[in-house]
Amino acid sequence: MTLSYLNLVGNAELVKQLNYAMIYRLIIQQSPISRIQLAETSGLAPASITKITRQLLKKKLIKEVDIQQSTGGRPAVSIEAQFENYQVIAIQLGRTSVNIELYDFGGNSLVFQRYPLTDFTQRLAQNYLINLIELLCSEHSKKIKNLVAISVVMPGVIDSVNGIVRYTPHIDVKNWPLAEVLKNKFNVSAFVGNDVQSLALAESYFGSTQNVADSILIRVHRGVGSGVIINHQLLMNHNQSACEVGHIQVNPLGERCHCGNFGCLENQVVNAEVEKKAKRLLEQGYVSKLTPDQCDIVTICNLANQGDDLAQKLIKNAGENLGRAVAMLVNIFNPQNIVLAGEITKSPEILLDTINSALNSQSLKQLRENVSIHCSTLNDCSAIGAFALVQQSLFNGSLLMTMLEDKK
Repeated sequence: MTLSYLNLVGNAELVKQLNYAMIYRLIIQQSPISRIQLAETSGLAPASITKITRQLLKKKLIKEVDIQQSTGGRPAVSIEAQFENYQVIAIQLGRTSVNIELYDFGGNSLVFQRYPLTDFTQRLAQNYLINLIELLCSEHSKKIKNLVAISVVMPGVIDSVNGIVRYTPHIDVKNWPLAEVLKNKFNVSAFVGNDVQSLALAESYFGSTQNVADSILIRVHRGVGSGVIINHQLLMNHNQSACEVGHIQVNPLGERCHCGNFGCLENQVVNAEVEKKAKRLLEQGYVSKLTPDQCDIVTICNLANQGDDLAQKLIKNAGENLGRAVAMLVNIFNPQNIVLAGEITKSPEILLDTINSALNSQSLKQLRENVSIHCSTLNDCSAIGAFALVQQSLFNGSLLMTMLEDKK
């Protein structure tokens, strides 16, 4: 009897959370929108819409606006989202630097700062992050009306549900409860997540995949990471990870990877590997405008765009290997969009042509026909992925309910 009652209460609270989240999401995505339109689109009763919008108005998450009727007469009252009253601190904890940004609820960056990362133990990195957050709050206090969340993303295995960093390649951690530490220190909601998975989420909220349900983002940098979006949701498993695309074997005769396999995608296309191949080919006598002292990935891409044969050869080689992996992902997931990010996308035409050629020869025709492959429209070096975790918590209602229950 008691368990049944608790289940009913729990279900009622969940339904309430989902209803509030649905209405808030509709207002953001379709504003300006009337209460009648909200009721028709959501299927909720007009009385429920009135109650929900009243609470959102009270917290200044939305506002009423007058929309003039096309036939003249009295303007109709509609609703649109209000972003400027709440702020979020988003952090990208990279291997050598920390990008820290202040966002409003509309995803508008109000402050961007970059600092070097020189502390690689859990305790020192944690203290450093706290100091940077305190510094941002102090220096930009006039821009912070209501700080409601702090979000941190980084490479590695991240338990985003419990806010724990299980493993990150550049900091020695042991089940680092970073979200709990930040929540207790700053008295706000806190989130942690994998950087590339979060970037895929950001692409679906703010970038080129907003209007598709299924997409995959692949980022090539020091490693190769990916994030899979299925039916507008980030694909996760019991270990808070999915689709380790960097360890797909694309060259059985390639060098041994740190994972133990040979010829992994990561060993073929990361920036350092492309740069190493460039130096090796220059030593073999290839004629190019590249030099041993100037063959970084950005220079390679720029010269490839200018027609340099060696630079184009390097980009095409990377594209062929990426294409093999992309073809496998298309055969498995059949996404609508595949998005590429990272420095190598600075030579988009050559890269995409090569990938599409590999896709056409290595995937099922019926699956590849409606797939669009393009480069990301977002700055993958920003902290937009960290902000996307906050947006996700608003859209699923968890952060939204926390804010509505706050008596302040």
